[in-house]
Amino acid sequence: MIRQLVWSYVLLVAVAIAAFTVPVAFTLNNQLYGDAENTARREADTAALLLASGDTRSLNALVDAYEQQTPGKIDVLGPEVPPGKVWDSEGLKLTVRAARPDGTIAGAIRLSYPDDPIIDRLWYIWGFRAALAVGVLVVAAFLGLWLARRVTRPLRELNAMAGRLRDGDLTARAEETGPPETRTLARTLNTATETIGTLVGSQRAFIGDASHQLRTPLTALRLSLDNVADGVDDPHVREDVEMATAEVVRMSRLVNGLLALARAEANVAHPEPVQVLDVVAERFTAWRAAADERSISLVSEGFDIRVLATPGHLEQVLDNVLSNALEVSPDGGTILVRTTRPGLLEIIDSGPGLPDADRARAFDRFWRGQGLTGKGGSGLGLAIVKQLVTDDGGSVGLAAAPGGGLCVRIRLSPA
Repeated sequence: MIRQLVWSYVLLVAVAIAAFTVPVAFTLNNQLYGDAENTARREADTAALLLASGDTRSLNALVDAYEQQTPGKIDVLGPEVPPGKVWDSEGLKLTVRAARPDGTIAGAIRLSYPDDPIIDRLWYIWGFRAALAVGVLVVAAFLGLWLARRVTRPLRELNAMAGRLRDGDLTARAEETGPPETRTLARTLNTATETIGTLVGSQRAFIGDASHQLRTPLTALRLSLDNVADGVDDPHVREDVEMATAEVVRMSRLVNGLLALARAEANVAHPEPVQVLDVVAERFTAWRAAADERSISLVSEGFDIRVLATPGHLEQVLDNVLSNALEVSPDGGTILVRTTRPGLLEIIDSGPGLPDADRARAFDRFWRGQGLTGKGGSGLGLAIVKQLVTDDGGSVGLAAAPGGGLCVRIRLSPA
């Protein structure tokens, strides 16, 4: 919009300059050629009077002085040459007859004056006018830029507010300044944002509170089922109790996942520089015991890159991805974490992988693969990963690993 406003200002000034300059151009051209013709006619008439009077000496002196002081030329012709005026490619040719007092014709004077000095004069004048017009247009462009930025400042503030809303900051508000239209728009957006923030806050609070409140009864229910299992001898009843206990455990994990997702969505902290390999080494230490139980190797390679991530986000992302990778990798397998420039992090497991259709749905909440994500999976791990990475301005995707398995590609902004 600023560019269009500046161009419109410059165009209006250019049209105004052209409207005032073009008529002046024709007037100036006619004036210069008219002045040259009048001057030439005066000189020719004077020479004709001298020729008619027979004052040859004065005539020769006039001719010599005229030719020395001007680029023109005066010729004395016979009486048979008709008078007239001609403008051609060589300039002005003016012929005047020298008539004596008795009416007889003594001869004719032809004055030739080239139009090069007139053209040079026009070029000088119009060059100055063109330079002045360019200067005026430059000044108009700067003034137009200043005015355009002043006029569009409320819109830029609204755009900045919209950008903060896009990044999940529901506390963003626009300053109610500018003309009445933009003030009304800012007030409406502020009210709408406040309403949305209230609704989203209520939803997040409900999910968090519900998840937190469900943890205690689920724990109690699991303890009760364990006590029932210890006191039951019937194998069929014990099997039913164990199935119920497994479902309670899965529900507990689901509640924990919902609570983690609610916290991830509510976090609007700003990203900070993070040393990726340091975080990878720290998470490997945390998961080393679980990997050693099944002889799974945890390997990292690549560049020691720095990325922008909210404190704690990258750790949580790696925990979710490594948890999934450990569940699907066979005993004795390898989980590789590879870092490349710029800001790309790849986690490759040695599991069965996912077909294209499943990879497209893997980030949906509560989606679980066909027996490939582990018995205890809640279907929220990758959804949490996507939420955290997106909050930090990055992207995450899935691809087939070259040697089989699944490759989780996480791209974050380089620090």
